[in-house]
Amino acid sequence: MSRYFRAKVVSNLPLNKKSNLLTLRPLERAKNPEPGQFYMIEVGNSYDPLLKRPFSYFRKTSEDIQFLYAVRGKGTLLMKDFMEGEIINIIGPLGTGYPKPSRGYIAVLIGGGTGIASIFSLAERLTKNAYILHGAKCREELLAVNELKSLKGESFICTDDGSFGEKGTTVEILEEILTQNSRLKTQNLIYACGPRAMLEAVSKLAADKGIKGYFSLVEYMACGFGACLGCAVKTVHGYKRVCKEGPVFPIEEIVW
Repeated sequence: MSRYFRAKVVSNLPLNKKSNLLTLRPLERAKNPEPGQFYMIEVGNSYDPLLKRPFSYFRKTSEDIQFLYAVRGKGTLLMKDFMEGEIINIIGPLGTGYPKPSRGYIAVLIGGGTGIASIFSLAERLTKNAYILHGAKCREELLAVNELKSLKGESFICTDDGSFGEKGTTVEILEEILTQNSRLKTQNLIYACGPRAMLEAVSKLAADKGIKGYFSLVEYMACGFGACLGCAVKTVHGYKRVCKEGPVFPIEEIVW
């Protein structure tokens, strides 16, 4: 089954001033994604910008694929103009997904900003209870809050400035969750996607507490197939391509 396909824009719903929920319907038979995988989406029908943009999928329904995105540059700004019925080209699903939690472990899922898109697809698949933490700098940058409340598991929302949910950084709230669980003698496995600074801080906290897990890394990509080497990151096993060997890596393998 080809990973190249065309899709029709079903909706492009604004969530706030910077972010949208894009719903696409494949026009050809497409492979179903696994949580943590991503797609390369065409952002325009001209040569500027030329390259597709990578996006973790947020949710897969029986007919559609949904993506959360925030405007960060020329490509995502063009996506804001996607109209219902427009046809675009897509490649995916690509990359490696999240391994399932081992028996006896409770998953702690962390989504920073738009990183919640990658985490949400995993949270929907989990059959056991989990802790789901979504954090951002302020209320305006939080996404899919109502959708998180519908998931099985205990959800935590936090903002750095206290404008919504608990006041504190994602890492501070995570430490509270892990401390509580240590008293309950439960074993945790961390899954996270978000800004690099957040992931680095989570990595240090996990190492200090002897907790393992997986990160989905966010890097600029040109091809999505590992040919250009533009998304390589340093690991304990040498440089690895985020689009090919990743985007999901064990926490302890990433070199910051």
